[in-house]
Amino acid sequence: MWTVEKLEDLETTPSAALIEDMKKIEGDIMVLGAGGKMGVTLCILAKRAIDAAGLNKRVIAVSRFSSEAARNELTSKGVDIISCDLQDQAQLNALPEIPNIIFMAGLKFGTDGGEWKTWGMNATLPAFVVEKFKKSRFVVFSSGNIYPLCPLADGGSLETDKTGPIGEYTMSVLARERAFEYGANKYGTKVCIFRLNYAIELRYGILCDIATAIMEHRPISIATPAVTFIWQGSANEDAIRCLLAADSPMEIMNVTGPEIISVKQAAETMGKMLGIEPIFKGEPQKDAYIVNSQKAMSRFGYPSVSAGTLMQWQVEWLRDTGITLGKPTHFEERHGSY
Repeated sequence: MWTVEKLEDLETTPSAALIEDMKKIEGDIMVLGAGGKMGVTLCILAKRAIDAAGLNKRVIAVSRFSSEAARNELTSKGVDIISCDLQDQAQLNALPEIPNIIFMAGLKFGTDGGEWKTWGMNATLPAFVVEKFKKSRFVVFSSGNIYPLCPLADGGSLETDKTGPIGEYTMSVLARERAFEYGANKYGTKVCIFRLNYAIELRYGILCDIATAIMEHRPISIATPAVTFIWQGSANEDAIRCLLAADSPMEIMNVTGPEIISVKQAAETMGKMLGIEPIFKGEPQKDAYIVNSQKAMSRFGYPSVSAGTLMQWQVEWLRDTGITLGKPTHFEERHGSY
C-alpha cells in the first residue's frame, strides 16, 4: 500500500555510491530554488547521504517557501532553511558564500502571456547568481527540450549536438545555460549543466499524466510518439554527484533513463493494469524530444528503478492514494507553447 511517507522515504534513501561520492564533495551544499517539485526531496536525500557518511556539513535550502509544509518537512529532516526571494538583489547578495551550489530556480508554466516573468527567472537571475557566487561549484538544472526534435532513428540527442530551442520557455532555458557558461569562461567557475528529460515522481510526471488521462477517459496525444524519463530518486542522486563533474569550461550531462519509451505502449501497458482501454488522438510523428544519457550512465550507472517498474508503481499509486500535484509536464507539446 502506497503512502506519501513511503514514497518520500524511497526517493530520499541514498545509495552506497552517493554516500561515497558525498565524502569527496568538500564543504557545505546550498540548493537555490529548493521549494520546487524536486528540491525538497533532493535536499533531504543530500542530508541523509551526509549523515550516512558520518560527515559534519550542512545542506542549506534556499527558497521563498510559499509552502509552509515544505519548510517544515526540510527542517524536520535537519536541512537548514534560508527564506529568500532570489530576484531581490539585496536578499540574493546577503546569502552566505557556499562552495557547492545546486541551482534549481526556474519557471516553466506561464510562458504564454507571462514571457517577461519567465525570462526574468530563467535568464536574468542566473547572471546575477554567477556574479555573486563566481568561486562556487555549480550544478545547474536545465532541460533536454533545448535540443531540436530528434528523429527516433537517431536514438536521442547527445551533449555534443547543437541546441535548437523552440518557443520562449526553452529559449530562456538556453539563456540560463549561457549565463553560467559565461561565468565558467570569464571567472573559471566550475559548472555542470544538468539537462534533465524527464523526472518521474508518482505525484507528477509523464506517467502520471498518461495514467490520469486513462482513468478520466481523456484522449492521449501520440503526435509526440516517444519519451525518455528517469525515476526522480535517481535524477536527484545524479544531480548531487554531478558536483564532482563540474568543471571549467563547463561540463554538460544529459540525464534520463536508458530506454526510449513509446507513449502508445506505455498507455496500453498501464491501461491493462487499470482495466481501461486508452483513447488516443493525433498521428505519430517521426521525431520527439528524446535525449541519450549514455555519458551520465557511464559515470553514475543505470537508474535504480526501471521503466516497467515505474509504470506498475504509477498505477498502484493512483489506485492507493489518488494524489497528484496537478502539474502536467506537457510532454506532448511540439511547438514550444507552455
